[in-house]
Amino acid sequence: MIHPSPIRWRTALVVGAALLLPFTAPTLADWPSFRGDSGLTGVSKPLPGKLMPVWTYEAGDAIESTAAIVGGSVYVASLDGKLHALDLETGNVRWTHTSEDEIKSSPSVQGGVVYFGDEGGVFHALDAATGEVKWTFQTDAGIISSANFFDSRVIFGSYDNFLYALETADGSLAWKIETDNYVHATPAVVDGFTYFAGCDGLFRKVRLTDGVEVASVQLDGYVAGSAAVLGKHAFVGTFENTVLAVDTEKAEIAWRYQHSDREFPFYSSPAVTATHVIIGGRDKLVHAIDAKTGEGRWTHSTRARIDASPVIAGNRVFIASKDGDLQALDLGSGEIAWNFDTGSAITASAAISDGYLVIGTLDGLLYGFKAQEAGS
Repeated sequence: MIHPSPIRWRTALVVGAALLLPFTAPTLADWPSFRGDSGLTGVSKPLPGKLMPVWTYEAGDAIESTAAIVGGSVYVASLDGKLHALDLETGNVRWTHTSEDEIKSSPSVQGGVVYFGDEGGVFHALDAATGEVKWTFQTDAGIISSANFFDSRVIFGSYDNFLYALETADGSLAWKIETDNYVHATPAVVDGFTYFAGCDGLFRKVRLTDGVEVASVQLDGYVAGSAAVLGKHAFVGTFENTVLAVDTEKAEIAWRYQHSDREFPFYSSPAVTATHVIIGGRDKLVHAIDAKTGEGRWTHSTRARIDASPVIAGNRVFIASKDGDLQALDLGSGEIAWNFDTGSAITASAAISDGYLVIGTLDGLLYGFKAQEAGS
């Protein structure tokens, strides 16, 4: 159901195709994947002071993953096995694709194709304009990892312990590399290499042309979140209550951060700039860390644990927690600049594009927020 005004503050079926529009190629303002860019930095263009919900969309089941926004279309998955394509300005549905299993991975859009995995281990490639299936690829376990891209290949992980590289043209296997446990996280792609930390506690650097592992670093802890790569460092949180910076050239840990009092896991993926690493914790805190030294800058307390990943937009950080509160924090101080209570737990992260912020909740409601015009 579409609410035009704010409220409360392997076989596929394609339906609801009446509002099909030509697919538009991604731009710098788009949010085409889980963390917005191939390095998974979680950084967007700035949003102004206040946002207002301008539409909501009932997906029919819980939304655990992050939406992708490309060319004025929103792509979001729900746990009933549906992928929904909506108009960014109105929230009107363009098409819906139904798969056979739950979808927990965040969709990624590249070259007019939407890519995502499901709990049955099927990796899907759909036409972004119509929702029609282009091809599928079967792995041996569920897929929560979202996709990233290198040249003509799509890269993702599976709970069958493999990281895969497939040809985007037809879904054929280019290479795969085995790890010692589940690959839950989304792989970062930077300068011809992919970087990811697995549930085996290893951070890996893999050459993308041939799938050869060129380095690994022991992190001494289970890792669920995705590593953010900026410059020569990767940043990731662990279930051993630490946030780490890994030197990707030296293949060694550059610094470790741990809160002085709280000892809780990090499930969230960090957002990273040249100066800040921002990450949410299951200790109910947002942690701001100096990107160069690993020293804590500030923390912000929420009412529930934080599994959603933050997004840095200009001088503000957008973060959601399991209590249903969506907040914008000042990047420098951690003080609240804006907040909105959705009334339902949130594990999905925000997607920001063209002045809109889009985020889903565990009660299956997708929100489209719009930045208010100056003086309104």
